Amino acid sequence: MEVPILIVITAVAAALAIFLAYYTTRLKFERRFRQWQETERQRLSEEKGKERQEAITQSRAVLGGKFTEQMAPYLPEFNYDPTEARFIGSPIDLIVFPGLAQSDPREIVIMEIKSGKTVQLTPQERKIRQLIEDGMVRWELLQRPSVEAPPD
Repeated sequence: MEVPILIVITAVAAALAIFLAYYTTRLKFERRFRQWQETERQRLSEEKGKERQEAITQSRAVLGGKFTEQMAPYLPEFNYDPTEARFIGSPIDLIVFPGLAQSDPREIVIMEIKSGKTVQLTPQERKIRQLIEDGMVRWELLQRPSVEAPPD
């Protein structure tokens, strides 16, 4: 009878050892997983903060550039009468009509305003510059027919 009790005690001890090994291993991996989660949350939070700051910086630069484009005729570097400049915005910034204030326009200047560290034209702006340099500019008049009033 002692043999079956010994087998039962051994089986219980083995089951208990397996349970303890499983439980401690599970706790260890859960702790590692929580640490990993916390590390990832912190990393993502830092990344989000950096991305947010970059977006703010970029937005400020764009707004500053748009402000400069519209205020360019009033800057000391502007070589024309500000009343002769017309803001377009896109795809070019200004059209200047030197002499217009004296009712004697002498030329038409198409102007792109750039600010910031890197001054590069976009592909569209380069294409427009090339069209102007190639003389691919013309004048058109669009006249709408007058609308007659209906008879009473």
